[in-house]
Amino acid sequence: MGFSGAPCRGSSGGPSEESQPGADAGVDSAAMQGVLAAVLTPYDRDLNPDGPRFARFCKQLLEEGCAALAIFGTTGEANSLSLEERERLLDALLEAGIPPQRLMPGTGCTALADTARLSRKAARAGCAGVLMLPPFYYKNLTEEGLYRSFAAAIDRTGESGLRVYLYHIPQVSQIPIPLRVIERLLEVYPRVVVGIKDSSGDFENTRAMLRAFPGFEVFVGTEKLLLASLREGGAGCITATANVNAPAIARAFRERSEERQREIDSVRALFESLPLIAALKEALALRTGDASWRAVRPPLVELSPEQREKVKAAAGP
Repeated sequence: MGFSGAPCRGSSGGPSEESQPGADAGVDSAAMQGVLAAVLTPYDRDLNPDGPRFARFCKQLLEEGCAALAIFGTTGEANSLSLEERERLLDALLEAGIPPQRLMPGTGCTALADTARLSRKAARAGCAGVLMLPPFYYKNLTEEGLYRSFAAAIDRTGESGLRVYLYHIPQVSQIPIPLRVIERLLEVYPRVVVGIKDSSGDFENTRAMLRAFPGFEVFVGTEKLLLASLREGGAGCITATANVNAPAIARAFRERSEERQREIDSVRALFESLPLIAALKEALALRTGDASWRAVRPPLVELSPEQREKVKAAAGP
């Protein structure tokens, strides 16, 4: 089972014609669609984020067919990054010439002021949107409290160009985003709250959102549900596995066939059988010959020798 895609290289050019918005990558002028990579964050030997390597890798993912890039999410170890580190990494991408309309930064922080500051920066830069976590640092929230959290972040951001994608990942955050909260946000912020990443893995929940809110941009958090969600009118997927398998997932989005779905499912299954972030970084270390890709920030740890062999065997020659 080899992973699709050319070795990651330090390209200095922009995205290829095929991956430009409106082409095969699946973005049109009205809404975000297609395959978005939930991008890994590279570190240097001192575990500082490596901005230049991050920018080169992001360019590569766009060239491989990603419609856009979801940076500073769970896969990017966002909650191990400071506000200033996220800001510097966003600046690194913009300075490298990556179009802001192809970026979806994660801006959900534990402090309301930090969420608003990072969301404001992204909106002013012209980013396609921001991916906003619920307040995961409290548990057993009321729906009123959850609504107020998102509303306060939007109000404090204070940017007319802000586009918010909610981030539903209850198995990690322990805070689900119910349909009633989405409905209320859409009523009050109809041109701001435009979509959601549903990483629950529960397709019944995805289907319910698609049927309840026509036109709402619903992305699944795993390509395993890509074809099923597209058949219900979904926008695409925001997936960690695009870090190593973007061309195949983008092809599955374009062709929408059972055969392509099975191909990407097999790669996803491998990485789901291992600690996901460390396994993806191991695959990149093998592909690039750059051992520094293995670095993760605590509390994460790198793969064991046995786990590394499993990735190596699957990657092929």
